[in-house]
Amino acid sequence: MNWDRLADDVLAGKSISRDDGLAVLACPDDELLALLDATFRVRREHFGKQVQLYFLKNAKSGLCAEDCGYCSQSAQSKADISKYSMLNEAKLLEGARQAAESQSRTYCIVASGRGPSDREVEHVASAVESIKREYGLHVCCCLGLLEPEQAARLKEAGVDRINHNLNTSRKFYDEICTTHSYEDRMQTLRISRDAGMELCCGVIVGMGEQDDDVVDVAMELQTLDVESIPVNFLNSIEGTSLESVDALSPQYCLKALCLLRLTNPATEIRIAGGREVNLRSLQAMGLYAANSLFVSDYLTTPGQPASADLQMIADLGFEVLTEARSELTLPAPS
Repeated sequence: MNWDRLADDVLAGKSISRDDGLAVLACPDDELLALLDATFRVRREHFGKQVQLYFLKNAKSGLCAEDCGYCSQSAQSKADISKYSMLNEAKLLEGARQAAESQSRTYCIVASGRGPSDREVEHVASAVESIKREYGLHVCCCLGLLEPEQAARLKEAGVDRINHNLNTSRKFYDEICTTHSYEDRMQTLRISRDAGMELCCGVIVGMGEQDDDVVDVAMELQTLDVESIPVNFLNSIEGTSLESVDALSPQYCLKALCLLRLTNPATEIRIAGGREVNLRSLQAMGLYAANSLFVSDYLTTPGQPASADLQMIADLGFEVLTEARSELTLPAPS
């Protein structure tokens, strides 16, 4: 495969074919540097050497009736995790301060469960209004399945973006979740878009799917024209249905990131959950395809210190994008 020619086609505005996508995932390891080099040309065209940082706050943990096999918070999980109802506004604001101090552009508020109650939506909306006043952060919320009125209230409060991942292909979806459908997820994306919010919608690689499934969901995301694609790599947590699944190599993770960049060239691609566990010593190389990172812990698993992420970005000669955040003076810690 001529990877430079494939990058040329993408830069000329052509969409890669399904066969091209499969070829990317099947790239021989001794051609991986050539694939990354070609992919970086596409990444650099749209994002230069900038890296956007995200900070995640698990606002409600566990207590979920859904059966998603990858999730330590699901009803089927026996994982030893903290379980708590929605955090109060002070704790959500504390998370926003941490996000600002870590140079994050976006603060992500995530809550477990099938979907929020109207009371929970109002609580999050009130917190977001305060966060916008005090910190000026870009805010993304991941609250599960939404109703139109709930999405409208979040938009009114200043929520910029809704995260709701497809996770995998339509064909494979029922293998990882049966309590809600792929179409349920698509409906929440439509509702959020209709309310005027940006879409953050991504994948989990390594759940036992085939290369076909990864290509399918990459191309589905292309048709949805989402603003951000978080690429998660399965962290097999003891006590979950997928605890024994361990199919990923660092090289395959890099190929998956290249696939998402080449199928969605102008979309923000974020290296998300499972980064440290699966990419290991090759984490920095992921930024030749992706242009975004979480600099915090994940939902129920720890990430590496933000200082290590900032050093990695600096060592690459890249820079953190911060200008999207309002220039506000942060209040002194209480």
